[in-house]
Parts: sequence; structure tokens; C-alpha cells
Amino acid sequence: MLRYCLLLILMGIPLSVHSSDNPWTHSFFFENDLFIGTDSDYTNGMKYSIISPDLAPHIPLNRTAKIPRLALDLFHRIPLIKNAPAETGHKVELSVGQSMYTPRDISRYDLIEDDRPYAGYSYLAMSYHQKSDDGKLWSQMDTAEVQIGIVGPSSLAEDAQKLVHRTRNLQRPNGWEHQLKDELGVTLAFERKWLYHPTHQRRFCADAIAHTGATLGNVMTYLNAGVEVRAGWNIPRSFAVSLIRPAGSTWSTLDSNFSIYLFTAINGRIVLRDIFLDGSTFRSSHHVDKKTLVADLSTGITARYQRFSLSLVETHRTREFELQPHHHDFGSITLSYAF
Repeated sequence: MLRYCLLLILMGIPLSVHSSDNPWTHSFFFENDLFIGTDSDYTNGMKYSIISPDLAPHIPLNRTAKIPRLALDLFHRIPLIKNAPAETGHKVELSVGQSMYTPRDISRYDLIEDDRPYAGYSYLAMSYHQKSDDGKLWSQMDTAEVQIGIVGPSSLAEDAQKLVHRTRNLQRPNGWEHQLKDELGVTLAFERKWLYHPTHQRRFCADAIAHTGATLGNVMTYLNAGVEVRAGWNIPRSFAVSLIRPAGSTWSTLDSNFSIYLFTAINGRIVLRDIFLDGSTFRSSHHVDKKTLVADLSTGITARYQRFSLSLVETHRTREFELQPHHHDFGSITLSYAF
């Protein structure tokens, strides 16, 4: 509990707390299946996050001089950080996001029993990242995340989708009357990533990132694992941009050199609980029979220059429930800025 209280204090630090080589990072994630030409299933996801500078004890205090000394000293006494190797990096992240799910035919007013429920989810999340380098070839990052949100009408997903569809003159979604009812969502997640980065020269290179993790909560409970391969020009020794998922955030490294690379990633999940398919936890609701094994195959491109980074991704997701007629595709845009 003390750790999370301190993280909240640190995340409340004014935005002027940074240095040119140890910055804060803004990231905005936008995922939508309209990029692919559909409007169903996982139809929209948005997330904004702010990641702190490196708060490791070995970083000179003048790099974070505006942080109250008492808060910084207390942070450095947390056992997990105190006992970490001196070269270990530590960052905290605060995020806010919203996801929405709809059946295939949003023109219908009736309950579509053989398709997934309408559902919206809005949440706040707090993450802690710990990164270490093992020689010149390997890096490792652990991420723990606590996510608290609301599923149901109070998520405002219905209002958001209707506003966008009205503004863009798209089909009005008529079945939100049947959405999952309000339910508090609590999610705990942990993910470990390993980066193998064998090339260091400022020219064409390639690397790979593997990950494994677990998520527990009434919104989502699953085990996941996957791998990503990147190839391109001047790939930074940092962890790649991920899709929106608990504990999936990255660790960005500031680099003034231009970088551009292609990547392919796969993430598989053993799903034990998915409220957007299983329905409400504590009351009777519309639900469908979910599939236990689900996988995402993503391909994309990332370009970085100085403090800006832009990623464009297309994701192919296997069927998530038994009556789903085929897979689902969606596109993603991630824009980051270090300041």
C-alpha cells in the first residue's frame, strides 16, 4: 500500500520535472476496426498514459530536483527498489482509457442472443516498471499494474460511440439498451519482457522481444505469452510499443537519431475470464461461450525522431467465442512524445 501511495505522489509532480536526457513521456493509443472496414466485436480502444523519468537511486538528484526530497527518499527505501542492482531503472506510469465492444449488426434494436453483448469499459491504471540490462545483448523489464474501472453505462462508451457515429454520419448503434450493467472492475497484472538486441551499430539491425505474464480480476483473467521480431534502421535498445493490454506498456529510450523499423508480433492468451463475453460477474446477463485460446498477430511500422515516435499496426485476432463466424481485425495508432 505504501508503494502505491508514493507512486501517486510521484505521478502528481508538475510536468516541469524532467531533464533533457531523463524525460517524462506522453503516449496516446488509438485502436479501431474502422481502419479495416468493420464495426463490431472489439470496435474501439483508447488510452492516454504518462510515464515518469527514471527514478532509480543512482540517478543524480539534480535530474529530479523538483521532486520533494522526502518523497524521493521514501521511494528509494521501498524494498523492491532498495535491493535491486544499482544499474536497475525504475519508472511509474499513470493511464486512463476506454474500450468498447459491440455485436456485428449494430442496426438491430433487439437482444442478439447468438452474438456478444454490448459492453463499455473505462478505467484508470497505475503501473510500475523495473528495467535492467544484462551485458550488451540482453535487457529485461518487469511491469506490475493495478487497474480500476467501471463496466456498463457509467463507462460512457454508449455516448462516445453514438457521438462519433452521428458526427461521421455512420450507422447509429441501436442495441446499447442491452449492454452489460454497471460493475466495478479491478484488475491486477504482471508481465516480464526479455529483449535480445545483438546489433548496436547505427545501421540496419534486428532484435527480438519475448514476454510472458498473467492478469487477474473480474474484468479479465488470463495467462499470456508471445514474441516480437523487429528489423530496420537504428532500432533503439528499448521495448516495443504494445497493443492496449494490462501491463503491456513499453519503456522508451530517448535517442536523437532517426529510427524506422518493421515488426511482427504474436501474443497468445489462455482466457479464464472475460467479462465482455462471460457477462456480468454478480448478476444474470447476456453472455456467449468464449474460446479459451485466443491469439493476436500484429504487423506494423514504427518511426522515431528525437522526442517523437509514431507506430502504425494492423492486428489479426482469432475467434473469441464459439458462435463468432470469423476472426476480427483492427488497426492501431500510437503516438509518443518525450518532454
